[in-house]
Amino acid sequence: MERDRFRVAAWPRWKLAMSFGGAALLIAALGAVVGKALSIPSPPLLPPLSSSVTSVRATPNVLVAVRNLARLETASFHMERVIDLTEKQSQFFGLVESEDAILLVAVADVSAGVDLQKLTAADVKIDAARRVTVRLPPAEIFHTEIDNEKTYVHTRRTGVLARRAENLETRARREAERALRAAAEEAGILRHSRENARRVITTLVRSLGYDSVDVQIAD
Repeated sequence: MERDRFRVAAWPRWKLAMSFGGAALLIAALGAVVGKALSIPSPPLLPPLSSSVTSVRATPNVLVAVRNLARLETASFHMERVIDLTEKQSQFFGLVESEDAILLVAVADVSAGVDLQKLTAADVKIDAARRVTVRLPPAEIFHTEIDNEKTYVHTRRTGVLARRAENLETRARREAERALRAAAEEAGILRHSRENARRVITTLVRSLGYDSVDVQIAD
């Protein structure tokens, strides 16, 4: 009889414990449902009455970047040459000959490059695979600049009966510019200029995000 009372007295406690566990599960389930409900995004707004579509068409923006370099000097030769300029003069109806001569040691810098202002849209091509082909204008000599600090007159000779030509040194300097320009061409300044221009433009175009670059230079 005491055992039965023990069972009757113990049952409500077990049932109460189960009730607490069920309540906990119920609260957890409700929390999950509420949390899921709160996480549901709000319904989208009504579509606008008008819409627009933006399309991007590839243009040779490389042309703008390259032309910004303007005249691209890619080679410079520092050269020296001795100019022996003599002016023959005759006196007394050709019976007496004399001369006015100058020996000029000329030093100059000859620079060459590519004039990118001559580049047109047809010279830059970009295909669907983003391969770029750039055709540059021919390399050319931009200028020959005499270094006045290092250029000097070594000798100036004027005969006794000769008339001293005041512009003889100026003519010698002009001849020095012409001769040094020709010497730079013979030494391959245009070839060096083309090679350097190809490297510079290739590096520039690759910096714009293009991996395949073919730079061609007209002869």
